[in-house]
Amino acid sequence: MFKAADLPDLLPVFPLPGALLLPRARLPLHIFEPRYLALFEDALKSRERMIGMVQPVPNSVGADPQLHQVGCAGRVTQFAETEDGRYMVTLTGVSRFAIEQEVQGFQPYRRCRPEWPPFHCDLGAFEHDPEFDRKTFLILLERFFDAQSLSTDWESLKDADDELLINSLSMLLDFQVEDKQALLEAPTLTKRREILATLMEYSLLGGDAEDRMQ
Repeated sequence: MFKAADLPDLLPVFPLPGALLLPRARLPLHIFEPRYLALFEDALKSRERMIGMVQPVPNSVGADPQLHQVGCAGRVTQFAETEDGRYMVTLTGVSRFAIEQEVQGFQPYRRCRPEWPPFHCDLGAFEHDPEFDRKTFLILLERFFDAQSLSTDWESLKDADDELLINSLSMLLDFQVEDKQALLEAPTLTKRREILATLMEYSLLGGDAEDRMQ
């Protein structure tokens, strides 16, 4: 388990819309662009082997779009190289961070100075949701899955720990970038579950993204 003292002062950033990473969860990545291949190879050489996942702000333009201020750092815990030089990577979430500032350099990828203290709670044990009404939540989830023509192993969902269930759904379900960002920045697991339920309810009602998060 990482301690606050183990967190790096400089973090390579992988901007990817819709890709949400949360502490202790796993995110698979397919890396093939040259600058992100360089990012990954440099991360492997570092002591922490960490990469910061940050969503770009929607509709920002240019080769280096504006980034959201909060992301999540993950440690490379598994990877495989394909015959044509691509990487299949698994990141395991360590902690969220705020971008204090971007750092310029000669690397082809972006880097930032992360501000860790606001999210030191991420370094603790698994989080629980004491107010979680699992039965009601799963009824809503089943309606949402039916509407989206999705399928899953319902028995596994019923038995999953609170954090695993809520965070996995937050990462996997197809919501807008700003919705994903709200899930990422939720201060507690309870709040993330409330946001997730709201997003599913509004989707079932046909509400749009702007209405959802107001």
